[in-house]
Amino acid sequence: MKIARFTSGGSDPQFGIVDDEDLVVVAGDPMFQGFETTGERVPLAEAKLLAPVIPRSKIVGIGLNYAGAEGLLPAGSRTEPVIFLKPNTAVIGPNDAIQLPPVPGRVIHEGELAIVIGAVAKRVRAEDADDVIFGYTIANDVTAIDQMLEDGQWARAKGYDTFCPIGPFIETEIDPRGVPIRTLVDGEERSSGHTRDLVLSIPEIVEMVSDVWTLLPGDLILTGSSPGHLEIRAGQRVEIEIGNIGRLVNTARARA
Repeated sequence: MKIARFTSGGSDPQFGIVDDEDLVVVAGDPMFQGFETTGERVPLAEAKLLAPVIPRSKIVGIGLNYAGAEGLLPAGSRTEPVIFLKPNTAVIGPNDAIQLPPVPGRVIHEGELAIVIGAVAKRVRAEDADDVIFGYTIANDVTAIDQMLEDGQWARAKGYDTFCPIGPFIETEIDPRGVPIRTLVDGEERSSGHTRDLVLSIPEIVEMVSDVWTLLPGDLILTGSSPGHLEIRAGQRVEIEIGNIGRLVNTARARA
């Protein structure tokens, strides 16, 4: 089941279930209020898709979770997966602009499968991870990579406003162990990976992160990106495709 958050005709944000070319409107936020529908249908072509969830608490990222991902870091850097936080103010939705800050060095895209947490989760065992997962979406972990290297930590370089595009939908019925991930810039493939190549699997990620922080409904966990030519510049269009979730598209703009 694909779930969208959207506006139509100037309405307040609503939730809908994707049914072919329509959105079947849901009475409330399905994460908290279930899937009761109103009987209204909105054509997808007439809807403005929004970020499918706004994390009430946090976005957790997993870095270096693909073999070769450490290639962007200086020689001698750690190579095992690392966890970090991004603020929820970094979230934007499909077709929103990634605002590139006026900082020296490269800004890169990182197309990733994102876990959407659906229940309060603390010290969850890997074998129980599915019990706290609501679904999955696409995320772009945008990073000012040279600033990150200069800072020696990741918070500022990954935390700028607009540095976490997500969408277009939350998919509740997907096997995260077998999902291809592909990122294109201006139509040219820049990175390609598969979730079977994750260093830490989805259940292992949930177990590790929930041992550190209590996860709340709506929290996101970005599972890591495969290596590739990742730099983006103002005016370029970034497209991330993941399995049957769909395609997340955003264009980079120079921040005024």
